[in-house]
Amino acid sequence: MNREHTAAGAPVATLTAAWAAVFSMCLGVFGLVGAEFLPASLLTDMAQDLGISEGLAGQAVTATAVMGVIASLSVAALARSIDRRRVLLGFSALLVLSNLVVAFSTSVEILLIGRLMLGAALGGFWSLSTAVVMRLVPEANVPKALSIMVSGVAAATIFAAPVGSYVGDMFGWRVAFAGAAGLGLAVFAFQFATLPSLPARGRARFGMLVELISRKRVALAMLAVLMVFGGHMSLFTYIRPFLETVTGIGITAISGTLLAFGIANFIGNYLGSMLVARSLLMTLAITPLTIAVLAFLLATIGGNFATDLVLITLWGLAFGTVPVAWSAWIARSGPDEAESAGGLLVAAINLAIALGAAIGGLVLDLSGVQSVFLASGSVLVLAAITVIAGVDAKAQGTAAEAAGA
Repeated sequence: MNREHTAAGAPVATLTAAWAAVFSMCLGVFGLVGAEFLPASLLTDMAQDLGISEGLAGQAVTATAVMGVIASLSVAALARSIDRRRVLLGFSALLVLSNLVVAFSTSVEILLIGRLMLGAALGGFWSLSTAVVMRLVPEANVPKALSIMVSGVAAATIFAAPVGSYVGDMFGWRVAFAGAAGLGLAVFAFQFATLPSLPARGRARFGMLVELISRKRVALAMLAVLMVFGGHMSLFTYIRPFLETVTGIGITAISGTLLAFGIANFIGNYLGSMLVARSLLMTLAITPLTIAVLAFLLATIGGNFATDLVLITLWGLAFGTVPVAWSAWIARSGPDEAESAGGLLVAAINLAIALGAAIGGLVLDLSGVQSVFLASGSVLVLAAITVIAGVDAKAQGTAAEAAGA
């Protein structure tokens, strides 16, 4: 049988089988991120059904992110001797179970338990994903394989929110989560059929996380990541209340707006690759600044559907560049320990999501959704300043080289 060598030098099965496995990783990301973002489009219905405020319902996102932080920091060390195929399949099975728990929840406590389970699956899967993909294909094909996997995020952004809001309006929010469970089951079956055995490697241990964060460039990147993703998620989690109360549109228009955001986000992935190849520093700094300006505009002049649609679409385009740029940066900051470095980045993102959703929910309940947008925009401005002050020329060059590979 024809065999290729991975980036780590180990033989893998035929190239066709390897790409099928890469695609199964993409589907895993799609299922996990789609489930993570579902509350953004179902928040109002969930809150009304469970008899809680929209701000409290938004903490379903916070719960997922908090557990994602814990899982992403610990899975590489706790599962260091377990075949990565088994670990990933376990997380995919947990995705199915978590969505079923949410679908049949009768209280906010049960809802949060289901979302905590999702957080464990999301954080664990994501933290191992880059290192696993690097082992599935020859070294020359790693950039392409990673871009395929990350495209699962954009695909989830396109479909999860608009489809979730539509299904929730037609059949109820519980049916939307049950559908996510069915999708997760299909993903599990495909991964079971395509993922090869991947014995654990590396020096995965908790001390490695300390070593990575002690590197100045990594620490500065994590601080910026916290602010960029935190600012974005406090906006995105409460976008439906904004569209309902400020823009004043119905469910069909909301679904269309979220679809426009998702399509623009998908295009932004490719735009990000081009921008990073030209200048990493520009990409990392301009993106949060652009989203901040759009947030300020939505909060101050929002209310007209056509205007808000344009601003939200531009927001989706700008945010599509974010995961591309930060993946390029962090990959070159910790290439010696891909699993630990990936876990650190995922932990920072999930912590940002938790803080963004939690603080955004408090601001929403206290002073309204427009205040959420103003506060988020301010955080994103600080993120841009941190990037300009903290990203050095050496890091900029290596990441740009990576994007052009």
